[in-house]
Amino acid sequence: MRAICLYLHIHQPVRYREYSIFDVGSDSNYFNDDYHSRQSNERIFKKVATKSYHPTLDLLERSLKKHPDFKVSLSITGTWLEQAEKWDYALIEQIRRLVSTGQVEILGETYYHSLAFFYNLDEFNEQVNIHANKIRNLFGVTPKVFRNTELAYNDQLAQWAEQKGYKGILAEGWDKILAGSSPNHVYRPIGCQNLKLLLKNYRLSDDIAFRFSNRGWSEWPLTAPKYQQWLNGDCLRGNLINLFMDFETFGEHQWADTGIFNFMEQFIDSWLAEYENKFITVSEACDFEPPVDEISMPEIVTWADTERDLSAWDSNAMQASATHDLYALRDRVLATKDLQLISDWRHLTTSDHPYFMCTKYWNDGDVHAYFSAYASPYEAFMYFMNVLRDIEFRLDSK
Repeated sequence: MRAICLYLHIHQPVRYREYSIFDVGSDSNYFNDDYHSRQSNERIFKKVATKSYHPTLDLLERSLKKHPDFKVSLSITGTWLEQAEKWDYALIEQIRRLVSTGQVEILGETYYHSLAFFYNLDEFNEQVNIHANKIRNLFGVTPKVFRNTELAYNDQLAQWAEQKGYKGILAEGWDKILAGSSPNHVYRPIGCQNLKLLLKNYRLSDDIAFRFSNRGWSEWPLTAPKYQQWLNGDCLRGNLINLFMDFETFGEHQWADTGIFNFMEQFIDSWLAEYENKFITVSEACDFEPPVDEISMPEIVTWADTERDLSAWDSNAMQASATHDLYALRDRVLATKDLQLISDWRHLTTSDHPYFMCTKYWNDGDVHAYFSAYASPYEAFMYFMNVLRDIEFRLDSK
């Protein structure tokens, strides 16, 4: 059998507004929406819902009905679920229908899409538990496989996941780690006995996620038959191909007029037209074969930027200062037992916020700028720090 494990990540941050120093001490509505502002969470969510969430879920639902052998895995952040519940509950209902087919699996992660594992383990554990409860309450399932925010992974995270009883964990199939080996196999993390490690085939994933609409790409246009040939060729390196990408690849990063939706439906049809080909969930991928080898990643590996490390979130002094000052407030915030204050603080742990402060250049910098809701990294930092000042003011007032 040759299998594709298709995993899509669904996320939207709750963006803080252009929070002035003059707001500190007088207005604690950090996420209050002006529908016409750059940071309007409602406007951005509804725009992406129209362009990406609805048409992509419709595509998945059609494919699930058409093909009993089509399966897909989703990870969904708590911040996305909050916004969907508020502004487009039909999205929640549609995901419920998908999960009820038995062909869709939901993964575990942090509720607030944070990198807390690397800064405060207690906070990380709490956010994972909050997320698991949310998924059970909304969809009636318990995650069995874990993916960390931004696919950030190291050996210590794998050991944590095994202690928590997860069946598997996801990571980037980065060349420097694989050292010539193929990502198209099941691996075992070093120091673990039962946990399975699934590695993203980043070349084949990024052909869709990043290169699909690039007319300067030597392989443009990418068609389903051409992609099928590439998949067939890559199966010579192993019969499990892990295609991991953002849900917003479809309709937002690659707009509908690029043909991305037609391509995806044709690709699913053509792959399943061959009797030996399947789509499998992440849990099924963990059982696809016994681990072929042990993998060690002592340093943090992510799926972001050319370095595949944490530099997208901690490469400059602004990011380091914002993260340090944020987590330094945790104990005081939790001690208040003020649910609104705790919620405000936890929404600030979302990894998008330091990402918006990144000052990288060239291709990576262009990607950061595209996703940012702020005029510059410096403004993103300034507004963030003003919010932290107001949180300190609220703490001092108690």
